Amino acid sequence: MKTVMSRGMALGAFALALACAGCNDDSATSSSASTLPQLSPATGMNLAATCESFAGKLAFANTSITAVSTVAAGTLTVGGNAVPEHCLITGTMNSRVSPVDGKTYAIGFQMRLPKAWNGRFFYQANGGLDGSVLTALGALGGGPITSALGSGFAVISSDAGHSGSQNPLFGLDPKARLDYGYNAVAVLTPMAKSMIAQVYGKAPDRSYLGGCSNGGRHAMVAAARSANAYDGILAGDPGFHLPKAAINEVYSAQQLATVATANTAAGFPDITTALSATERAMVASRVLAKCDALDGATDGMVNNLKACQSAFSLANDVPTCTGARDGTCLTSAQKTVLANLFAGARNSAGQALYSGFPFDAGISGSNWAAWKQGNSIQLDPAALAFVFTTTPQPASAITTLTAYGLAFNMDTDAPKIFATDATYTESAWSFMTPPDETNLATLKQRGAKLMVYHGTSDPVFSSDDTTDWYQRLAAANGGDAGNFARFYPVPGMNHCSGGPTADQFDMLTPLVAWVEQGVAPDSVVATARGPSNAVPNAEVPADWNAAGHDRTRPLCAYPKNARYTGTGNINDASSFRCE
Repeated sequence: MKTVMSRGMALGAFALALACAGCNDDSATSSSASTLPQLSPATGMNLAATCESFAGKLAFANTSITAVSTVAAGTLTVGGNAVPEHCLITGTMNSRVSPVDGKTYAIGFQMRLPKAWNGRFFYQANGGLDGSVLTALGALGGGPITSALGSGFAVISSDAGHSGSQNPLFGLDPKARLDYGYNAVAVLTPMAKSMIAQVYGKAPDRSYLGGCSNGGRHAMVAAARSANAYDGILAGDPGFHLPKAAINEVYSAQQLATVATANTAAGFPDITTALSATERAMVASRVLAKCDALDGATDGMVNNLKACQSAFSLANDVPTCTGARDGTCLTSAQKTVLANLFAGARNSAGQALYSGFPFDAGISGSNWAAWKQGNSIQLDPAALAFVFTTTPQPASAITTLTAYGLAFNMDTDAPKIFATDATYTESAWSFMTPPDETNLATLKQRGAKLMVYHGTSDPVFSSDDTTDWYQRLAAANGGDAGNFARFYPVPGMNHCSGGPTADQFDMLTPLVAWVEQGVAPDSVVATARGPSNAVPNAEVPADWNAAGHDRTRPLCAYPKNARYTGTGNINDASSFRCE
């Protein structure tokens, strides 16, 4: 892994230093080598003026700057690495009072502008229902040890147009819905570039946007809606079909409720009892028994995911209980429910409402349970009730969200994500998803690049859904989209991080190298966060850490998979090739 850049590095040489970091440059001469425009590298500069000297001088339409201050080097850290000195700018845009719910809304933001600037801008797209202005670091990947800010980017973070205290009821305001879906990115981007120009005396040479989960959705939407504004886009575990995924989460809760063995204090089925951690680990072990060696190595990871789906059978390979549940088997009812969870939501006619999911070893991960057996009944009903359906539920429904989720009708309620009315004139499907999602011609023809990664054990946004999108993107581009867009499945990773996986990686560095140097990344090296890691992952098996060194693996650009060469240290990425 590349560590954060020191302040002393010559910024004019920064792009060259990036060129081979974290990526395999063999693809620069591959058949997918681009004949598209080559964008020039960014050039940086040092900011001599004090941050405070800009107070009261920064201006943009409908924007209020609330504070400008200096943040000393080392005040913030990422993975134990100190973030250099920078300016912090906080403010709001487009403050207004809603004519629908009478509440005051604004797009809150913070910008962090490094004193040693590399000439680049990074939009940090945040996750969940947004509502919080998270620290603008631009740190991605599980247990990140690098950040855009630490590497010299100017970074912005926003709440996407509503405060946390308004979650999830911001969905009652039509404009707040649109800000959350796509408009906050659209209006913040020119403002941020203007602020950068006012501080440094020039606009950014190159602009990047990245995020995971809903942040990955923001990235996918930006690739379609804001293609002229960004040169490189990084989408992690993208929920680009989020309204459908929310329906699928509620469907999962309903399924699990049928095999729950206890009730909550409120009298609802306790879906955490439907599938225990021991039972999930047992299923994972059965998946590995059939699929682990398909990539040439018995190493506790499933790299050949496609072959695994044919090799593993839930019906035949997982024992069926003949007596009480004891962790070594599943009841027939549990197996039916689990099969339904992996097949994806259906209505009563059997029509698919969302994608299916691949079987993988990451079902053992705590993050898998947190989404399937927690958020599916605690978070997603709220998103559906107030943000993704038209007309939204009245505010009073917030006291009965569990009941709403368990009663959600797959025939009559699910279609409301496509509905509009006189007040809500744009459907959730319209404002949440990329328009014409496989038409990225503008991004492509500019010479801009898109990198997408997705955990194959993500329990909320299916990696199969992203795989299907990428296959359709390739078909729309003559059978190969690899000259401007690449997709990297992350074996065993749950939602954005976690699980038995190598989830610590830097994709921003190879993205910059691709955009500005033409070095297309066939693979990106990922690290499994063992006990010696700066940010350890307790779900990484002990034998993945040899002599104090964490396991590494290549994340291969789809459709290639990592395969063991037959020789070399099984914990070393160099012992694997993408094929």
